[in-house]
Order: sequence, then C-alpha cells, then structure tokens
Amino acid sequence: MTPTVSIQRDLAVNDNQISATLKLLSEECTVPFIARYRKDATGGLDEVQIEQIFKLKKHYEEIIKRKESILKSVADQKLLTDEFKQKLEKSFDLKELEDLYLPFRKSRRTRADTAKENGLEPLAKIIMSQNSGDIASSARKYNKGMVSDEAEALQGARDIIAEWISENLQVRQKLRNFYKRNAVITAKVIKAKKEEEGAQKYSQYFDWQESLNRIASHRLLAILRAESEGFVKANIIVDKEEALSIPAKILIKNNTAAAEQVRLAIDEAYRRLLEPAISKEVLRDAKQYADQQAIAIFSDNLQQLLLAPPLGEKRILAIDPGFRSGCKVVCLDEKGDLLHNETIYPHAPQNEAATAMKKIRSMVNAYHIDAISIGNGTASRETEFFIKKIAFDKPPQVFVVSEAGASVYSASKVAREEFPGYDVTVRGAVSIGRRLADPLAELVKIDAKSIGVGQYQHDVDQTELRTELDNTVMKCVNMVGINLNTASKEVLSYVSGIGEKLAENIVLYRAENGLFQDRKELKKVPRLGEKAFQQAAAFIRISNGKNPLDNSAVHPEAYPTVGKMAADSGLKTKELIGHGEEIDKIKPQNYVSDMVGLLAIKDILQELKKPGVDPRKKAKIFEFDASVKSIRDLETGKVLPGIVNNITAFGCFVDLGIKESGLVHISQLKEGFVAEVNEVVKLHQQVRVKVLEVDEARKRIQLTMIL
Repeated sequence: MTPTVSIQRDLAVNDNQISATLKLLSEECTVPFIARYRKDATGGLDEVQIEQIFKLKKHYEEIIKRKESILKSVADQKLLTDEFKQKLEKSFDLKELEDLYLPFRKSRRTRADTAKENGLEPLAKIIMSQNSGDIASSARKYNKGMVSDEAEALQGARDIIAEWISENLQVRQKLRNFYKRNAVITAKVIKAKKEEEGAQKYSQYFDWQESLNRIASHRLLAILRAESEGFVKANIIVDKEEALSIPAKILIKNNTAAAEQVRLAIDEAYRRLLEPAISKEVLRDAKQYADQQAIAIFSDNLQQLLLAPPLGEKRILAIDPGFRSGCKVVCLDEKGDLLHNETIYPHAPQNEAATAMKKIRSMVNAYHIDAISIGNGTASRETEFFIKKIAFDKPPQVFVVSEAGASVYSASKVAREEFPGYDVTVRGAVSIGRRLADPLAELVKIDAKSIGVGQYQHDVDQTELRTELDNTVMKCVNMVGINLNTASKEVLSYVSGIGEKLAENIVLYRAENGLFQDRKELKKVPRLGEKAFQQAAAFIRISNGKNPLDNSAVHPEAYPTVGKMAADSGLKTKELIGHGEEIDKIKPQNYVSDMVGLLAIKDILQELKKPGVDPRKKAKIFEFDASVKSIRDLETGKVLPGIVNNITAFGCFVDLGIKESGLVHISQLKEGFVAEVNEVVKLHQQVRVKVLEVDEARKRIQLTMIL
C-alpha cells in the first residue's frame, strides 16, 4: 500500500491532492507555506487538511518502520516463514502488527515454555484438536521426567493452549472490540487517603463507574490523576461470562472431554493473559483519545489567546498590582522598550494613595502615555478603581489584562536576556504591558502550558502537547505576519522555514547591520539559504522599505507578476497597491503562469487591495460591574458582565473582575443541547452571566448564560 492510498482511507481528499502535498512536504515545505502559497498544486487544501496529511504520513512511516523492525527480529530468530511475511505485508494496523509479533517477543520465561520443555506440546495439540475421546489416557502417556501425574500433564498442556489462545489474532481482535463497546471504568476511594489534604477535590470519584466509550475526556483524566495521586483505585471491568464466550465460540468444537480442557484453558488465558492486556490496552486508547481532546481544546484556546486584539504601537504604563509589596509600575515606548520603572503603595497597609496618584500622573505626562495596562491578579480591581480616580490632563485608556504566565516569563532565560539588570517584578510588569500592545509577540516567549488556557495539560502526552502547541503558535505567527525589523528571536523562530538558530542569526545580523531595507537582504543572513528564504519571505513584513510589496503577504516569486499587472494598468506597482477600482478590472486568468497559478493570482489581488492587514481586531476597553470587588459582593440572581478567560470540555470560566473566575457549565451556555463549548463562546468573548450559586468557603462560583 502506498502512502497516498493509506492516507486516502482516512481523508476525503483525492489522490492528486495528496500526492502533491506529500511531494511539497518531502521538499521541506512547511504547512503554512503550502496552505498559503501552493494552493494551485494542492487544489486549495487548507492548513487543517495539510496538517492531517502530514500526520497520516508520519503514521504510515511509523507502520513501515515497525514492520521492518518486526521482520528483522523474526528473521534474526530464524523463525521467519513465507506465511508470516505475507501476513505482515498485508497488515497496516499497528495493533494487528503487535498481535502478529506477540509469539516472537517473549522477554521472560513463561509457564508454556516450561510445559514445552517437559514434552507436553504434543498433548496440547491432541487436546486442541478435540478429536480424542479419552484425554485421561492420553495424558498418562506423558507422566515422565518432571511431570509426576496426569493432572500435572493436563495443567502443562493447558498452559501451552492458554498461550496459543492469547496469541490468536481472531480472539484478540474480537475481544478487543467487545471491550471497546462494553468496558466500564470504575473508581473506588482508598480509605486510608480519604481524609488527606487534596482528596476532597476528587470526592465525586470516590465511588464512580461509567462506560469507557462514553466518559467525557475531563472525567477520565481526573480519575487517572486521582489514581496517580493515590486517592482512588481505577479498574476496567466487563461482563466476564460474555467475554469468555468470545474465544469459546471460536475455539470450542464439541462437548468432549478435550473440549472441556480447552474451555478450562480459555478461562486461564483470559484471567492470566488476555484480560490484563486488553484492559490495559483499551484504557491506554481511551487515555490517548482524552489526551487528543484536551490538547485540541488547549490548542484552540491558545490560538484565540494569541490572536487576541492588540492595542498596537502605543506608549503604555503597565502595573503589576499588589497590596503589601506595592504595585510595580513600568513605562514602555511604542516598541515595548522599558523607559522607566518604580513601585507605588496605594493600598493597605501603606495606604500612600495621594503620593501614588502624583507619581502616576507625573509618569503619564512625562512619558506621553497612551494607555494603562493592569494585571488581573491580586489587587487588580482596587488598582483599577485607584487609577480611575486620578484626574489626568489627557486621560489614557485603561485596560485590565490577563497576567497568566507573566511570572513564568519574568524568571525565564528570555526575560533575563532582555532585562539583565532588573528583577523579576519589573520583568513581570513589562510583560503585562507588552501583552496589551501585542499579545502574540509577547506570549510566544512563554511556555504555552504556563498560560493556563486548558485542562489537565500536565496529564496529557507531553510530546503530543508540545508538537500541537508549537504548530498552533506557528500557524498564528504566520497568519498575522511579523515585522522583520522589530520582531524578537522568539517570534522569528516560529516563522515558516526559520527556526531557533536562523532566528538568532537574523537578530545578530540586524544588530550589526541595522534595519533590513528589503526582503532580499534576508539572503545575506548567515546560513539562511534559498529554501529558508522561499518558506519565510512572504510571512515577514518590512514597512517603509525599498519595495512596497515587502509590507504585504505577496510572495517575492510573484513580484514580476504584480509588476506586469501594474504596467498593464498604466501604473507603478506602488500606485496599484490599494487602488481597488483598478485591481477589480484585472482579469486573473491573464496572468496565470507556470510559477503563479489562478488561485494564487486571486489571493494576490485580494492582498493588493488591503496589503499587510492584521487579521486581528483592535483592543477594546471592557467595564466590569463596579459594585463587585470580591466574591463577598456576589449574590444569587445577580446579572454581571464578564470575559471568558478559559474554555474546557465541561464549560467555560468567566472573569468577573475579581480574583475568582466563575464557571458556566456546558449545560448553562444556552437553551438546548451543546456538543462543544467552543460552538457557543470563544476566549476573551464579552458575555453577560447570572450568578447561580456562590460557595465562598471553597472559592467557587456557578454561573449561567441563560438569562
């Protein structure tokens, strides 16, 4: 089976599109580049479809690699037969491959090995044929050597048969399917741990059972976490009699004494070999599926967070609020560079509000501040109220922003390199300011797991999580495009075709040679070759450069085409850009070439109308309810404005402007059934909610959007 045929089994895409995509991937083209600049080759496949092809290609290669490994192992054991080789070649299922390999992969001595050494394999074959009427007589013939009596002979034979049964492909597959349909996961509290600190958060799972194929991903991950922390014991159970009937139907031929021995061997095979292996396998599969769902939610949330509205290049005063330790204040210029920092103490216990007001007003005037960014942590609301009391000559806009991950950034190597002479509190405040100006540029510096926009991110497969989140960041960076002359090396490393080393080289080149004047200058960066230039060039922007197209998403390979369009319109390229009426007159089919296809031409024309437009919306000020300053101010039935600050499989959390976020359960998002939370709300969406319940002691708030 070819990679194309294999992929087409799982993806509704024609073989030409798959083949073209595989060819581009083999040429080291990135997913963003293929999706944006090779539409004519792929037939217009989008990023999601191309990513699926990429993953299915990796899965196909994994299967091929495993086949080769199994083939070599069996050949090295001098046990390879034509029959086994043919079965291996026909199979393209990893589980089936492992089933085929099972008889050859014994890593320890088994009871069946001992029985075979005692010469009992012929007896096992006689019993398995179920043709002999007098099994007792047959067994007595093997009472010799290490076998002392008839019962021991029969037990040894059953040990061999049990192993054969456990290695039977048909038995394993049917039993596996039975478990997938019928397995139930149970959780029971470990009594000695019930009263320990931390146990109560898992109290709903102290006596729990649920169908494994229906359990919500967050519940399965919660149960497994509770088990790993020692609070509960989880098990996979099925109806044993139904499970035993599966191999019995396949293997039992009659009602002879031999058949009864086979039945006993089936019981043993199931108890000792099949049940432990299949239970572990289906739980592993369920965990893998739960991981995929949790990672998908995290990835979706991260994308929404990275694409949050930026304020843009403004002068920002940022505040990391606090009580006893004061509020750390920094002033940033339009590029996010630190101009000034100090600490004010407007709150208890110091209560130096008057002095703090004078300092803030002075900084706003001295540094021509356009906006104030306040972190949403401890003392956030109090600081916001304090700022709004100040009589500014020219009032700046005031925003409350998420400070999730700011502390992680402030202690990171990246922050130390950016601000070697400042402590973590200053770096944290800078991050709070910068994420108002451009969330994407700032958040890429922080390990995505630390941003806190998902569920159970520390429990899922960490390699899969890292890969998916890196892909999400790359997708967002390339969707927006980056300013080559201001982008940090962290942002540059996510640009198509660049990576960490080339990003460092670009920053060093920029420091030594000054600002880039055009995209072609990228080729002068050490080790940045033609392939990297091809992949990266259209995703970087140069404003006020030599070529106006360098500040657009038009790829350099299409510059001659745009030049011809302009000439045919009687204009210079600079004059054609943004000239909607003239662009609408252009007939795309007239400019198709071997280099630039029809779909690419249409994209170019759209880009020329609004070159380099940031797809993100602009930041807007949001007002929380001024009467709510803490959880104590909440009352059942009160309707409040809020902002969605996290999305999980079971609902969304809403920032009400206080320390604790409220939960809107999936059943409370709207009237009727909701399959996925993201169908109704998005991260940072402004919503109105009603308070259903307040548990002040446990710091829990239940909300509804059904008003």
